[in-house]
Amino acid sequence: MANSGLQLIGFLVSLAGLAATVAATFMVEWKKQTQGKTHRIYEGLWMSCSGNERTTCEFHETVLKLPTEVQATRAVMLLSIFLSAVAVMVSTVGMKCTHFMDDKAGSKATIAMIGGIMFMVSGLLTFIITSWYVQMIVQTFYQAHRLQSFEFGKAVFVSWFGGLLTITGGAFLSCRRCSRSQSPQSISANRLLSTTNPKSNYV
Repeated sequence: MANSGLQLIGFLVSLAGLAATVAATFMVEWKKQTQGKTHRIYEGLWMSCSGNERTTCEFHETVLKLPTEVQATRAVMLLSIFLSAVAVMVSTVGMKCTHFMDDKAGSKATIAMIGGIMFMVSGLLTFIITSWYVQMIVQTFYQAHRLQSFEFGKAVFVSWFGGLLTITGGAFLSCRRCSRSQSPQSISANRLLSTTNPKSNYV
């Protein structure tokens, strides 16, 4: 029961990481720029917004005109979301609290471990590409004029948090000790042997 509880916790943590990753992918404030005291410009992976008290947003017209870091981050974040979505389906089949493949305990544990590894890979992709995006923004900030350069925004922190949650949940799911357990038949057989053989060494 404890092992299935750990699996369930890992699955829920991974789902929270996936939700944070999806939210970060579609957030506008990946990088921001302040002009004067009130005018702000935000740029995300899919659109850019600008304005004072009321902002107007526009989708990016073409992919070819986008900076390299935006194109790469967009592609890797979508890949991470896809891997997490597949991991959700795989983990659902392999978790002990579900009734899929109950007659194949070994295969079920292996499937749960594969789902956890997929979650971990997805979280690592999110964390790495976000860190690289931040590095590119910081590098541009120090090379360009500070009044014309961007700073990274809130979406970066949401993405980091989502990646860490996905890695943590995947680690729980991929834990072999959490996934493997003895079947009721083997437990009863071990108990039977322990009760029938205590006097086997006596003559």
